[in-house]
Amino acid sequence: MTGSDHFLWWRGHRGDRPHDARWTEIGEEAFQEKERRITGRHHLPGPVPDWAEDLFRVARASFIADKYVRRTGVQDRWTRRISLTVPVAEHERWQSAAVRTHFTALLQTLTGDLWNVDFRPLTGHRVEEAMIFPDDPRASEVALFSGGLDSLSWAATRSRADDPRPLLLVMFREIGLLRLQQRVYKAVERLGGPRPVMLLPMSQTPAGDGTGLRLETSSRTRGLLYAAGAIRAATAHGVATVHIPENGQLALNPPLTAARSAACSTRSVHPRTLDRLNTLIAAVGDAGSAVRVVNPLAQLTKGEVCKAGRDAGLTPSDLESTLSCGKPPTRRSGGPPIANCGVCFPCLVRRSGLLHANGTDDTRYEVSPWANDLPLNRSTDWRALQRWLLGRYTLTDVLTDTPLPPDTDPASALDVIRRGREELARLLQPAAAVEAAGAA
Repeated sequence: MTGSDHFLWWRGHRGDRPHDARWTEIGEEAFQEKERRITGRHHLPGPVPDWAEDLFRVARASFIADKYVRRTGVQDRWTRRISLTVPVAEHERWQSAAVRTHFTALLQTLTGDLWNVDFRPLTGHRVEEAMIFPDDPRASEVALFSGGLDSLSWAATRSRADDPRPLLLVMFREIGLLRLQQRVYKAVERLGGPRPVMLLPMSQTPAGDGTGLRLETSSRTRGLLYAAGAIRAATAHGVATVHIPENGQLALNPPLTAARSAACSTRSVHPRTLDRLNTLIAAVGDAGSAVRVVNPLAQLTKGEVCKAGRDAGLTPSDLESTLSCGKPPTRRSGGPPIANCGVCFPCLVRRSGLLHANGTDDTRYEVSPWANDLPLNRSTDWRALQRWLLGRYTLTDVLTDTPLPPDTDPASALDVIRRGREELARLLQPAAAVEAAGAA
C-alpha cells in the first residue's frame, strides 16, 4: 500500500527499530497490564506453540493500532489507511503472500479499513512464556466467557455435559465490570453440574498513546484479540475447537439502516469473519496443534439462547445479572453504576430475548426506549429498529451486506433473522401502551 496515513511498528528486541521516521513505535507498554501478567503467569498444562504466540502478538498489535488511529481524523470519519509491521517467530509461514492476504482480508472484514500488514523475524527477543504445570488437568473444551447472556447460557449448558474433563472458560476483563463478570461466573458454579469448570481470566486494557487525547471509541478488532487469547489457551490444553458463543441474530447483525452496512455494524462473530480466521489459522498453524473457531449458537435467536440457559438451570435473576450493553453507563464519566443502558441495539435485543424466555425483564436499565422524555440522541437505535421492523427483510438483504462463506446456508441465516424480528416486535407492545397512555 502506498500513501498510507498511519504507520505502526510493533517493537521486537532492543535493536529492532524502524529506520524511517514515519513509523510510530508501539509495544507491550501500550497496555496497562504488565507483560508478565498477560503471558507469563497463566497456569497452563502444556506449552503454547510459536504460531499461537505469534497470532496472539499480531492480534494485540492490531488492537492497539485500531485504538491509536482515530477515525475522526480521516475524511469520511471511518475508513483509515493503516500500515502495521509485527515480529513473528514463525516468519517463514507469516511472510507468505497468501497469509498476508488472509490476515488483511480478516482485518478489513472486521474494521472496514485499508490495512497493509508486514511480518518480520522475531530475533533477539525472549518471549515471556506461560508457567507450565503438566500435572494440572487438561480441559476438553474451551469457550470465551464475557459475562453476557450468550456466553452464560452456553457455559451453563456445557457445564452439565457428561464429560469428566473440565470446561475452560476464557474471560477478558471488562473495564469497570469485573465484579459483574465474576458474579455471572458464580452462577455457572452454583449449578453444580457434573463437569468441572475452570476460569482463565485475562486482561488487555489499552494505555494512552501519550497525546492526552481519547483513544478511538470503536473497537472492531477486540473480538480478534479475545479469540486469539482463547486459541492460545486451547493449544496449551490440546483442545482443537474454540467456541465463541453468540446468538445468530447478533452474529449476522443485519444493519438497521443503510448507514450501518458492512463493518459499520460489529462483525466479530459474523460467519465470514470466522471463516477468514479459520483460513488464517490453517495457513500458519501446526498440523498437530491447529485450532478451529466456531460459533455454537449460530442457529439460535437471543430468545432461544435465553431459553436454553433456563433449560440448563439458570434463573431469570441469573440471566438478568449479565452484561449486554454496547455502551455501559458505568463506564461513562459521571454515569450511574449500571451495566446496561437499555436503549442501544444490543440492549434492545437483550430485552426481546428475556421477554421471550421469561415473559418479563426485570433488569435494571438506565433508561427505557419508550420513555416520553428520552432525549433524541438516546433514541437513535430504537427509532431505527422500529423502521427496520416495519420494512421487509429478504434473502437479498442477507447476501448484500456482508457475504456469507460458501458453507453457510443463506436460507438458514434468513430464518434466524426472521425469528429474531418476531422477538423484537414484542418490544413494540409496551411502546404502544405508553403512547396510548400519553394520548389518554
